[in-house]
Amino acid sequence: MNRLEALRALGLDEDATDEDIKTAYRETAQILHPDRFATNKKLQDRATEQFKNLQEAYDFLTSSKGRRKAGGSSVSARPARAPYDDVDARLAGIAAARTQLVRQRDAVYDERRNGLGMAAIGGLVALFCGRRPFGLFGVVAAIAGTAAIWGIVQVVSSQHSINTLTEHIDELNREERKIAQESEEE
Repeated sequence: MNRLEALRALGLDEDATDEDIKTAYRETAQILHPDRFATNKKLQDRATEQFKNLQEAYDFLTSSKGRRKAGGSSVSARPARAPYDDVDARLAGIAAARTQLVRQRDAVYDERRNGLGMAAIGGLVALFCGRRPFGLFGVVAAIAGTAAIWGIVQVVSSQHSINTLTEHIDELNREERKIAQESEEE
């Protein structure tokens, strides 16, 4: 990893200061932290990998290898508003996190739909076969009843995940509006 790659991982450009790096790291770490995705193992694993990349970039930039060389640009030479400044980096991070959360929520919607189907079909089969409680029909009724209950559990669990993801998306939307308002006031 070189300095430019590490800066891009944090959503910064080449003239980022040490303070810019710290701020971008903290904000991106809050967005990508694996604990935010505790309800979905697949997304938690993905967030863990992205968080490791973020940490690697930050460690590189704060080490002696990643620091700006003495002959590099100074803070005073920096334009008042860089083409890709802190606000843009924060908004880009929020947009990326929102995209990931929306995809995750869509996957959970599919899980909920599958649970509803399992509950409905299992319930109907259990109802049909349950009229004859002995022999093969009894076994099929028991299995179908179990499938129906499992479908109900999946629906309830999925709904909880959907609610949590929606809250996170709403939180990101509020943060984006707040940043946009602060940017307009400047």
